[in-house]
Order: sequence, then C-alpha cells, then structure tokens
Amino acid sequence: MILVCRRLPRALSLDTSSSGIPKMCPSLNRAWWTSVTKLSLHTKPRMPPCDFTPERYQSLAYNRVLEIHKQHLSPKLEAYFPKPLLLHQGHMQWLFDYEGNRYLDFFSGIVTVSVGHCHPKVNAAAQKQLGRLWHTSTFFFHPPIHEYVEKLAVLLPEPLKVIFLVNSGSEANDLAMTMARAHSNNTDIISFRGAYHGCSPYTLGLTNIGHLKMELASGIGCQSTMCPDVFRGPWGGDRCRDSPVQTIRKCSCAPDCCQAKVQYIEQFKDTLITSVAKSIAGFFAEPIQGVNGFVQYPKGFLKEAFELVREKGGVCIVDEVQTGFGRLGSHFWGFQTHGVLPDIVTMAKGIGNGFPMAAVVTTPEIAKSFTKRQFHFNTFGGGPMACAIGSAVLEVIKEENLQENSQEVGTYMLLKFAKLRDEFEIIGDVRGKGLMIGIEMVKDKTSRQPLPCEEVNQIHEDCRHMGLLVGRGGIFSQTFRIAPSMCITKCDVNFAVEVFRSALIQHMERRAK
Repeated sequence: MILVCRRLPRALSLDTSSSGIPKMCPSLNRAWWTSVTKLSLHTKPRMPPCDFTPERYQSLAYNRVLEIHKQHLSPKLEAYFPKPLLLHQGHMQWLFDYEGNRYLDFFSGIVTVSVGHCHPKVNAAAQKQLGRLWHTSTFFFHPPIHEYVEKLAVLLPEPLKVIFLVNSGSEANDLAMTMARAHSNNTDIISFRGAYHGCSPYTLGLTNIGHLKMELASGIGCQSTMCPDVFRGPWGGDRCRDSPVQTIRKCSCAPDCCQAKVQYIEQFKDTLITSVAKSIAGFFAEPIQGVNGFVQYPKGFLKEAFELVREKGGVCIVDEVQTGFGRLGSHFWGFQTHGVLPDIVTMAKGIGNGFPMAAVVTTPEIAKSFTKRQFHFNTFGGGPMACAIGSAVLEVIKEENLQENSQEVGTYMLLKFAKLRDEFEIIGDVRGKGLMIGIEMVKDKTSRQPLPCEEVNQIHEDCRHMGLLVGRGGIFSQTFRIAPSMCITKCDVNFAVEVFRSALIQHMERRAK
C-alpha cells in the first residue's frame, strides 16, 4: 500500500468551473487531500507521513497547460515522463502535483533545492527583503551583499577570498573561463569527456556530452580529455574511489598506490602533449561529474592533474555547482574531498535553494589580472533578494546541521542501494558521497553495456507512480541520479529504496514475460 494525497472523486465536489477546476466548499478543502490505496503488480511501499497541507490547485487546467507548452515554449523543452508532471506546491522534501498526489523529491530541481522546498527561514528572509528593496545594482551599496560575501568568504580557504556574484552556473563558468585566459595570457582550456559546465555558447566548449553539443561553432579553444571513470572506463576497480561503496570491478591497487589513477594520468599527459598549446589557460573539473551520472575519479587523480596544469601555466578551476554547500557530507566543498586547492571556484544551484544565484570565487592575484583587462558588470548579480536568500541558506545549513545530515543519511542510503546492486543483475554500479548518489543500470554486470533507454524509462515511470521522483544522467541516460534536499531522513531513504526495489521487481517480471 502507498499513502498518497489525492483529490476526492468528482462526485464529492460541489461544482466545476469552466476551466475544469473543481470548486469546493471550505469545509471540504482539507478533506480534498486524503489517503487512498492504489494497487499494482506489487504491494507498494508506504509513504512516510507529512504534516503539511498544500493549497487547493486553482490554476490552468492540465490540457490547457499542454497546449500553451506546445505553442509557446521551446520544442526542446522536454519533460521526464510521457504524461508530464504538473507541479503545484512544495514543502521541504515533498512536492505536490495539481491533482493532489504527493511525491518524495529525490532530485531537488536538478540538485538545486539544498535545504528544502520553501524552507520557512529562507521564505521569511525573502519576504522581508521583498518588502524592503528588490533591486538596485552593485553601483550602489546595500547591506545584504556585504553581509553575504563576508559569510561566504569565511567558508573558503585562503587565498580564495574575492567573490564575483552572478546569476547561473553557466554564467559563472563563462566568467571563470575569461578570468583564466586573462590571467594566463593563454587560450586553451581542458575539461573531461562527460563534463557538463553549461549550455551557453562559451561553456558548450567545456561541456562534453554529445547530445548537448551544437552543430555550429562554439566554445573555441576548448579540448576534452578522458574521464577517469573507474566503472565504465578502461581502468579501475574496487579500491579506487573515495566512497563508502566501491565498484564491483576488481583491481590490484595497493592502499597507497592506485594503478587506475596512474593510467588515467598518462592519458591526461597525452592530452597536454598532443591536443593543446605549449602553455594553457586552465583546466575545469567537477569534483563529482553531475550530468554524466555522478561519476567519481580515482583517489589522487585531481591532485596530480592540477600539478601538471600549473606546470603548463594554467589555472585550476573547480565547478562546485552541484557538489558544493555540504552536499557531499564529509566536506563543505567537493574540492576538499580531493585534497586540492583550486585557483577559481564556481558555484550555483544550492547556493540559493532554487533562487537564481551563482558566484565565482578566486584569488586576489587572479581578480586583479582579470579586472585590469576587462570591466565586469552584472545587472542582477549580487542583488538584494539573492543575497538575503543566500545568507539564509548558509544559516540554515549551519543551524540544522545539514552537512552532517548529508554525511549520515547519505552513507546510510549508499549502503542500502549497494545491497540492491548485489540483488539485481541490472544494477551495474552504485557510487557517490553524501547526498549525491548514482545508480548505473546495465544489461548485465559482465558486459556493463547500458540498459536500453526504454527499459530505464519504464523503471523511472514506475518510481513516479509510487511517489518517488529521481533524476537521470549519463551519456546514454542510463544512470539514476539521486540528490535530495539535505533535510531528508532515514525514514525517507527506507521508502525510496523500497520503491526502487519494487520498480526493479516489476521490471524483471516484464522481462520474463
């Protein structure tokens, strides 16, 4: 049985408006959200309780939304499911659709809602600032920007203390590319295959996922290098990555010497010798690859790669758009898990809990080189609303011990999913740190060939029907990405794991027919 909130049958409503939205008397408004039992091939896991009652949906009819979407929005703006979800309201780790169905959100708006949907403290900060001052510009001083950058700077090691506030991850990475080139007087920038650093014309050069690339020239001066993926790549095994769960591939690495790292570093050296100029501008890396399915590198790889880049005159840029702000649990920033100190750090998504906000943090030396060569201005970057919200997010992370929760609950979840991997042949790999977990689906563990997309789609859909929303990633869209808000509990994890297990059982039964 699954406990969900659904609309009462139409017969219980008093009237129906011309838009098809039920009209109900106030006394029925609360009863409209009720528990029902839905049966399918298996008894569904019971959804954890939720003491939040959403507002009744009173907006556009579902079919009208579909019409508007088709007529006026980008043809490439795709939805996850055959019948797209029309979401209505959110509360912490929960989402509610227009019909009243409740979902446990384990993707948090593409790894963006860090402290929970509509967190009360963040809401209050936004409302207070909204009534005081929406917008001015950085030409005029206002306290929220100075309060925020002081709080953020404390969380970063020396000499990363100069902060440029912008609006999105793509914009932050655009700016970081320009900084690297201005400081080094070089052009070439290297990034991993499978990397995602944005979809602007500039950052598309850094993004190395085929279906996201343009057929037109973009991102000039960018070169890709092999992603050191210890599950799908040519080298790697069960001692190679910094995670509570290792790949099932075996390796002969000693505790203090990873052979896979050595091989991937040789590939990186080959890129430096053959594909870029004698001197380079820089190297971009995500601490854990996001869009590519939460891929982790061998321990020690980034440290050696950074040394090689600096020998070539380049700067080292870490993209913390998905990994930052405590999500990885053991550290506040992903780069700290690799024992490296970058020259530039970019961040977005969780920085504002869903509010458009991003930042580039660098050293005084690089900031000076950049500003000598280019005047930089951003109309909305560092606005009063964004900074008030950003400050509230940092306060909530600290006050509610959300980094610690990411470590404890994330490790618990990783180990739970690892048991499923041992149970099902089609789960090839479970990986990650904290609340950033990838589950890679395969035809079988021996071949490691990706599970066909239509089969992954069906498992994805079955999870949705049981009230669980997860993300997708990987070159072949074969990996489930799990990155819930950092407020989730072990009770939520138990439900999610049981839903996933039920979806896999249903899938195996379909296969057997």
